[in-house]
Amino acid sequence: MGSAECKMAVFQFKPPQRVEARTHLQLGSVLYHHTKNTELARSHLEKAWFISQQIPQFEDVKFEAASLLSELYCQQNLVDSAKPLLRKAIQISQQTPYWHCRLLFQLAQLHTLEKDLVSACDLLGVGAEYARVVGSEYTRALFLLSKGMLLLMERKLGEVHPLLTLCGTIVENWQGNPIQKESLRVFFLVLQVTHYLDAGQVKSVKQCLKQLQQCIQTISTLHDDEILPSNPADLFHWLPKEHMCVLVYLVTVMHSMQAGYLEKAQKYTDKALMQLEKLKMLDSSPILSTFQVILLEHIIMCRLVTGHKATALQEISQVCQLCAQSPRLFTNHASQLHTLLGLYCISVNCMDNAEAQFTAALRVSDLTTHQELWAFIVTNLASVYIREGNRHQELYSLLERINPDHNFPVSSHCLRAAAFYIRGLLSFFQGRYNEAKRFLRETLKMSNAEDLNRLTACSLVLLGHIFYVLGNHRESNNMVVPAMQLASKIPDMSVQLWSSALLKDLNKACGNTIDAHEAAQMHQNFSQQLLQDHIAACSLPEHNLISVRIHQSGYQYWTDGPPPVGQFQAQNGPTTSLASLL
Repeated sequence: MGSAECKMAVFQFKPPQRVEARTHLQLGSVLYHHTKNTELARSHLEKAWFISQQIPQFEDVKFEAASLLSELYCQQNLVDSAKPLLRKAIQISQQTPYWHCRLLFQLAQLHTLEKDLVSACDLLGVGAEYARVVGSEYTRALFLLSKGMLLLMERKLGEVHPLLTLCGTIVENWQGNPIQKESLRVFFLVLQVTHYLDAGQVKSVKQCLKQLQQCIQTISTLHDDEILPSNPADLFHWLPKEHMCVLVYLVTVMHSMQAGYLEKAQKYTDKALMQLEKLKMLDSSPILSTFQVILLEHIIMCRLVTGHKATALQEISQVCQLCAQSPRLFTNHASQLHTLLGLYCISVNCMDNAEAQFTAALRVSDLTTHQELWAFIVTNLASVYIREGNRHQELYSLLERINPDHNFPVSSHCLRAAAFYIRGLLSFFQGRYNEAKRFLRETLKMSNAEDLNRLTACSLVLLGHIFYVLGNHRESNNMVVPAMQLASKIPDMSVQLWSSALLKDLNKACGNTIDAHEAAQMHQNFSQQLLQDHIAACSLPEHNLISVRIHQSGYQYWTDGPPPVGQFQAQNGPTTSLASLL
């Protein structure tokens, strides 16, 4: 007879209430965690919760039953049953610090998943005050940092700054388990770094990022102490050490990509993905798949810049497969996935497909929590309309919404600099060169202030092109040479191609035959590399992701519903042609 059958046999003997409640909890827990029989698990947990409420001083069984049962309700999409259950458990657990804090965290997480960040923040504030009253500064800091994370998501920056200042003081003053202290510091610094990166302040963040990297090195040298904290309210961990390590790699990749250190981004992505593969063998935590998707999203953008479109496309397909396995992951990343496909379409000069993907990305994005993503998509869609040259009404409508001179919709330094660049690009195409120079000088000023290398390189080469058209060869050379040097350092293949073409024409115009020949050779090499990569990407079965054969009538853009995993196969996709950035 198995252990579950043994426990079931207990009920035949009409056991005391305590034994009955505990047995129902144990059976419910086993069934919930190790079988698919959720109805029976739910029945046992409901009985455990009902009976345990009638027994005084039976907190562990009572609150574990409430916690597990609300988890199960959420799994069955019975959120409206989970909320009152958790509220009741919170109400009657005030004399049990560990469970009171744990249940507050659980209800706050439930509200967060429902995108009710205001209710979640209120609960975390209640938790922080409760932790202070019961003398747990460690758990108070966890509540406050969690609240800070949600305030950042809501873009309530006026509330974030004083809260993070308070958190910094609490973390530095808390004397306790070294691993717990360092994990609080990692949480605090991750929030600071992501706050800077959201604001596009790549240079300003460097000191914080360095501290974060030192902090994770310190944690990796510490041994987990088995000594339990004396205060039961301190029995919490933010993240396991291994997860924190991946998270630090992730924010480092985010920084490297924004700053234009793409080889560094590649190095840290490889390290993080290797670590993730090891962790996923032993750990089914959903956060690991989220980390993996965010890492892939960033490295895909890097590959498109460095001229590795085929690899980028295979990684986009990987993101599709990960999202297909998790409806929640797809809901949270659908907009990013369409955006990545849009960027890939631009790289292979499929502008109609790019427009379809960016439009889909805008339609499925949550503007309340993804304002920077919205601005990024609109900026790229504007660049598509500029390249197409015949979408004036749509283009001007978009540009009004991302006007860098007036009421720019997000606080991101980087995105505002990019908006100036887009204006400069449009003015260049329209032959309004003085206006283009004004916009591009604004971009240069902003990108130099925060070390935004890609925007600097793009602005320099476009300014060089303008001066070349105006016949000012010396000034053109002064722009194009540093653009080429910076593009080589990034490396940005399109800017290298563009710069080498300009250098060839400049040197030819100035009678520098040897230099012109050298530049022509460089241009030929870059063209060949891009052409080979272009052909390789368009030959992949995954290329059909941008135009999947869904109906017998022909190709249709994937712009709605779950990703079409398994639907792409080797077939003749839409025709594409190699084009440089302009």
